[in-house]
Amino acid sequence: MITRTTTDGKMREEASGVGTTCARRRALIAAGLAAACAPRWAFAAMRTVRISKGYGLLYLPLLVMEKLRLFERYASQQGLGNVTVDWVLLDGGNSVDDAMMAGTLDFAAVGAPGFIELWARARGIPNVEVIGISGLSTTSLSLNTNQQRITSLDDFTASDRIAVPGIRTSLSAVVLQMIAGRMLGQQHFARLDAITVALPHPQALRALVGREQGITAHFTSPPFSTVELQDPGIHRVTDSIDVLGPLTLDVVYAPRHLVETEPALAHAFLGALDEANRFIDQERRSAAGIYVASSALRLSEDSVIRMLAEPQTRFSVWPEQLMEYVDFLYIVGTIKTKPRVWNEMFWPALAGFRSSHAA
Repeated sequence: MITRTTTDGKMREEASGVGTTCARRRALIAAGLAAACAPRWAFAAMRTVRISKGYGLLYLPLLVMEKLRLFERYASQQGLGNVTVDWVLLDGGNSVDDAMMAGTLDFAAVGAPGFIELWARARGIPNVEVIGISGLSTTSLSLNTNQQRITSLDDFTASDRIAVPGIRTSLSAVVLQMIAGRMLGQQHFARLDAITVALPHPQALRALVGREQGITAHFTSPPFSTVELQDPGIHRVTDSIDVLGPLTLDVVYAPRHLVETEPALAHAFLGALDEANRFIDQERRSAAGIYVASSALRLSEDSVIRMLAEPQTRFSVWPEQLMEYVDFLYIVGTIKTKPRVWNEMFWPALAGFRSSHAA
């Protein structure tokens, strides 16, 4: 399901109806062309901006933007008048990319691999191309298991099931492939694909802790990974930072035609996101409270503050190490074209944040 939150506080759910086949993706690209060619006056009259968000602490800056209505304020500063934001809850890069191609999103928060794949597939197609707006977050993805016999990737068998948000396409699925390639040999990058199953992170947590649905492992980020490891029967097999280093996990992107015809919207988004990041740094308890209020998990503000204090957890509009994904996706054949440098995929205005956000 897709959950939407509008700025009038109303919640509504819609069936996602997304698929992962090539035929479905081609149909969605065609739908994107039709939506992109709609008269610009229709968008201007509506002034509703649709932004996706996801589960987990990785999306905290967007939750802060939503709670404090930062996008609306920055849009007003850009002379855009009253802007309504439609926040759309999506899980899994394939769901996000399909929604973007269907013309139902203006700004999408997604795992970096999902953005890179769509950028490569849509490149050169007028009115369907996408462009990166900003980085979003960095933390560690942890592969947790409820089986004491599993202490390495070699210990997984055909009877095991690893939960990820989307098979082969989600952030977790691709990073798991990258880890497998690094630890088992590049030719074995897909060894675990056959035992991955698609489950949203909240459901996967319940299945792992409850020993349900045959789930024996879950590859996830905080707070889900942290909550799981509090169970005495669950332990970590490996994590992304130990193997791959501090990659930016999530980014934000938009249709290129929107950014080129409505650059004020993109400026408003960058300004709002940058302020949200400063708010998290300077008002950590308040930021933790925003996350607790939005989460279905039973978390305390103190526990979230501890997660935010972990050195591997960072929020910045400036992305890091994206070429790690690009090179991997190109080598394994997921993408057929690649940029020479990562910022070829991003809006040039992001360079204005380099001095304050570079590592």
